[in-house]
Amino acid sequence: MAPAWGGGVAHVLFEKIARIIATNNERLSIPINHLNKTRIAPTPSGFLHLGNVLSFAITAYLAREKGCKIHLRIDDLDQDRIKKWYIQDIFDTLDFLEIPWDEGPRNAKEFENSYSQLHRINMYHSAIEQLVNNKLVFACTCSRRQLISVDLSNIPCSCFNRQIPLDTKNASWRLLTGDNSKWAVKSYDGRVIQANLPIEMHNFVVKKKDGFPAYQLASIIDDLFYDVDFIVRGQDLWPSTIAQHALASALKEDDFKNITFYHHPLITDTSGKKLSKSAGATSIKYLRDNGKNAAEVYQLIASIIGINETTDNWQLLANSIINA
Repeated sequence: MAPAWGGGVAHVLFEKIARIIATNNERLSIPINHLNKTRIAPTPSGFLHLGNVLSFAITAYLAREKGCKIHLRIDDLDQDRIKKWYIQDIFDTLDFLEIPWDEGPRNAKEFENSYSQLHRINMYHSAIEQLVNNKLVFACTCSRRQLISVDLSNIPCSCFNRQIPLDTKNASWRLLTGDNSKWAVKSYDGRVIQANLPIEMHNFVVKKKDGFPAYQLASIIDDLFYDVDFIVRGQDLWPSTIAQHALASALKEDDFKNITFYHHPLITDTSGKKLSKSAGATSIKYLRDNGKNAAEVYQLIASIIGINETTDNWQLLANSIINA
């Protein structure tokens, strides 16, 4: 389990991160080359919360420390959950908290006109077609409930053996991940972490039942399209990092393996669960509407993770965490 903050859990030192997520994996030290660009990539499926802000602050701090640009990417492929007011909330929150970005949309209208993932849908479908041509996908008609009930020590479903036609209605497409190869992940601390694909990511979805590309595929294509070479994300996305390396290899996108990753601990609620929009985590909008200013929001995050010093902006908050 990834370490987290909150719910009475003590402050976790960042220098332990790579060791924790790479337990039982092989590690090799390499020098970190110059980093050119990172990204902030929120999903407008709810109002942004404290956990999002923590990740944004760390991303901005490390970007400025390394002299790399920050691209704002908004992931809006989940059209059933995306709302215009959630898109607007992203810009309102970043402006309210004075979190910088150098590239990408400056407002909701510019995002819709030029930066929505819908403008890149052909790129995603071309990648999926490449996987189909190389016989690396299979159709799956399993429901979420069926998959949850399956013992994850085995292959999550038997759809591959059933050879379901790809044009089957209400079928997702899964990547045939094959043998349990090790994938090399470049870590911010200079190590290369050799890790196996987690069992829960075996044969993961690349095309959803609604016909839209899945997160793992779209994220890879976007990061390569925007020349991102540094990704900051929560430790809960470590399985996705490994899955994306496997998928990039299947797509023969060798540049993806040169991306450097930094995985940070999470803020949790009192029950130890990750803060989430779907679970009704306290939003920045709620705090702002109830009179909190930006400094108070940053100080609130600090108090949750056990930092007692003054951290009234994103620079001080991130610095107190990363250099603890």
